[in-house]
Amino acid sequence: MTFKKASKIISSMDGYLSHELQKCIEVQGKYLLLVRWETLESHTVGFRSSAEYQEWKKLLHHFYEPFPTVEHFEEIKT
Repeated sequence: MTFKKASKIISSMDGYLSHELQKCIEVQGKYLLLVRWETLESHTVGFRSSAEYQEWKKLLHHFYEPFPTVEHFEEIKT
């Protein structure tokens, strides 16, 4: 499976904490990918500028229509 290969890539990156892929129940073909990183830069600089990201793109980007919105969030500790 393609996502298994991509999962191995992202999980090997510095600053990676975890990820999960969820399928929408109401909308066919809609998915949510949540990736947790130690820092914003672990994703935006470390992963995105790596050779591994190029392989990630080759594996997954042809599935995106339209290209997904990428947003960054931080946990609110209560």
